[in-house]
Amino acid sequence: MKCFVYKSLKKADSYIYLNEKDNFKNIPEQLFVLFGKPEFTLEFDLTEDRKLALADAQQVLQSINDQGYYLQMPSKNSLPI
Repeated sequence: MKCFVYKSLKKADSYIYLNEKDNFKNIPEQLFVLFGKPEFTLEFDLTEDRKLALADAQQVLQSINDQGYYLQMPSKNSLPI
């Protein structure tokens, strides 16, 4: 599946993954308010065996198929700068 990644300008290290570019119709309004205006970051082919830095590819695919998006938040183990 083609995957389009957007970063939050309000929340550091927060990203939304979509399967259609600029299609935010499945993002809940409250999440959109908290996330802020999304900035396009990356496009790539997402497969079940794809290695991702902070997420499991199968979980990302499942979330996109179920909800229409995947929300990646900062790792609990990340250190503040």
